[in-house]
Amino acid sequence: MFNRILSGTITTMDPVAATDTSSGIIIQQVFDCLMSYPNALPTVENELAADYTVSDDFTTYTFQLADATYHNGETVTASDFIYAWERLAASSNSRRAYFILDSIGVEHETDDEGNYVPGSLGVEVGETETELVVNLSEPFHDTLEMFAYTSFAALPEGVLGDVEGYDGEMEYTEFASNNPIGAGPFEFAFWEQGTAAAVSKYDDYYGQVAQVDNVRWQVIEDDTARYNYAMNENADYFGLPTAQYDPGLVQVESTDEYGREIGKYGPVRNGKTLNYVGVPTLSIFYVGFNMEKVPKPVRQAFAYVLNQGQMVSEVFKGRGSPAQLFTPPTIFPGGAQAANDLIDSEYPYNADETDIQAAREVMEEAGYGEDNQFEVQWTQYNSNTWEEMASILRDQLASAHINMQIQKADFSTLLERGRNGQLEAYTLGWIADWPAPDNFLQLLNPPQTDTSKQGPISYVNWTAENGDAYQQATDAYQQVVNNPAPTDEAQQIRDEAYVDIETANWEDVAMLPIYNRKDETFWYDTVNIEPFGGMGPSRQKLNNVTLNR
Repeated sequence: MFNRILSGTITTMDPVAATDTSSGIIIQQVFDCLMSYPNALPTVENELAADYTVSDDFTTYTFQLADATYHNGETVTASDFIYAWERLAASSNSRRAYFILDSIGVEHETDDEGNYVPGSLGVEVGETETELVVNLSEPFHDTLEMFAYTSFAALPEGVLGDVEGYDGEMEYTEFASNNPIGAGPFEFAFWEQGTAAAVSKYDDYYGQVAQVDNVRWQVIEDDTARYNYAMNENADYFGLPTAQYDPGLVQVESTDEYGREIGKYGPVRNGKTLNYVGVPTLSIFYVGFNMEKVPKPVRQAFAYVLNQGQMVSEVFKGRGSPAQLFTPPTIFPGGAQAANDLIDSEYPYNADETDIQAAREVMEEAGYGEDNQFEVQWTQYNSNTWEEMASILRDQLASAHINMQIQKADFSTLLERGRNGQLEAYTLGWIADWPAPDNFLQLLNPPQTDTSKQGPISYVNWTAENGDAYQQATDAYQQVVNNPAPTDEAQQIRDEAYVDIETANWEDVAMLPIYNRKDETFWYDTVNIEPFGGMGPSRQKLNNVTLNR
């Protein structure tokens, strides 16, 4: 048994419904896609695709599927992908329909209102039952990378009845909670809501059969309880809460070509010295604002007082780098130097400074004062570290006529309230689905932030009524959508649009970036595991892990 810890609640086992990291970690083990990120490195390799060809115009992809079976013994076929992707596009349970309809742009029909016409996806069975042909409406620059995202995982055709033409072989809740059937290296064992989940080795896996019989995750959201669980050696592999983390105990022995720091950490409380890896993942952690409820002057006041550098060094103990841009610097157009140059020349809120005077002035210009304070509710994940940051902001904002109330919620509740438009200011993070700026900046595409619609990508409700740069952001993202091809010309247009979206966000403060996280994990000598890459630990399959006990 390989024992691990999850710091957030699991919400579902359905690949098209999952939007949280904890669910994704387990789904990654149970389901397979056409492509994968080996050990979460940001370069895709074949998974269920044994081979593929691409047309000269980059609009038709033909995949030859591996000789693989699902955990129920059925063979993986092209028809299964057609069914699974129809669920992604059309199921009421799908949270990522735009990935297939808009981001990649698989051919499809729409009705008079612009809605997807069920059954019209340009995906078909080729010359054999294991040949899948995918037709795009136009070229897309990260097609194969997108096909590695678990929303595109294969499912047995007809297992669920939530799309037209299928009655379903089981009830949805049975599949999503108790009996998910995939073709991954592990089959689902159990999930007890809020407590634990486990998977078991699938002996007939078409790839590398897992070296461990079982993997179990204990769900522990409380920082102290999670630390104690690890120190009592109940977990083999884990993260350390920032409150209990000591940067002075890190001993980096090597840094590889991907920037991963590999070494030791310790000795820790129980006397052991742990194995260590620190990875600058493609991630952004931020404050989001429901712009319908939080006026622009208040959002700007937050931006003036937030000192990202201070938060990273004092609160997060250096476990990341301060961020003023929503795009991680390594994938920003022109790289990290171009990102820094833009911040130095155009960031309007004094980077890495706390400017309470400017915050007070923008609030007073809007009519706020000692007798007319703005009350805002800050909702965050259950974390003592994030609460420490929130407390610093609350105290600073009090001098700028803002009364901030801090509320904590478990992760699933936080997401549900966001989708329902019930948040005001909130904290969340985004880890890359594919390694390009549009994967991050889609969260700042105003039409996709509308919580009155199904499956909003973010919860900020950015409109022309609450944001002066709404049109700039909308037009810029449309430029991205209109120029998706893997060509230098299209890339240049996208790069210019990415910058326009970032500066529009600076103007309206829909989201306030805090930091790009360095993911650090620790493990006892009982485990042999490869370091994960920049796509984050949730993208790492565990079939190559071995145990020394």
